[in-house]
Amino acid sequence: MNKMRIERTKRGYPAFWESGRGCSTTDTGEATIVAGKDGKPKKAIYVRSRGQLANCWHALVILEVGDYIINAFRYRKDFEVDIYRVTDFEEVDGEMYAITEFVNCKYDMEHMICYGMPEWDAPLPAFLEAAVQAAMEKATCYHCREPHYIRE
Repeated sequence: MNKMRIERTKRGYPAFWESGRGCSTTDTGEATIVAGKDGKPKKAIYVRSRGQLANCWHALVILEVGDYIINAFRYRKDFEVDIYRVTDFEEVDGEMYAITEFVNCKYDMEHMICYGMPEWDAPLPAFLEAAVQAAMEKATCYHCREPHYIRE
């Protein structure tokens, strides 16, 4: 079980930001996206289009129990991808948190050093392949300024 700090909309709904970017000078990147229970993109309730956007919050998405939060971290051509499923929500001292369960992971430095090629802990469910691919693309998108995995 993990706790992730999330946003609360003006109407009180739990929400999370799609964010991230790639950086060519350090050959690194990171991205966070939200996928629905079925692995498909969700509709954003707000898309940022002004101000400092590179590696910032790009799209605010309502979270529901069963949704997936996918974090991708890139170093050169290697990726670490962590997938979490939202199981509940909790409020502590006025802050909103998503209670998540760890679903799957690809690559961690310890295993990479010991075993060579990165592999998924368990086979990646087919319905999450597009979401994981979008997170990896966002983590390589140089100075990313727009969402990569939202429904129009």
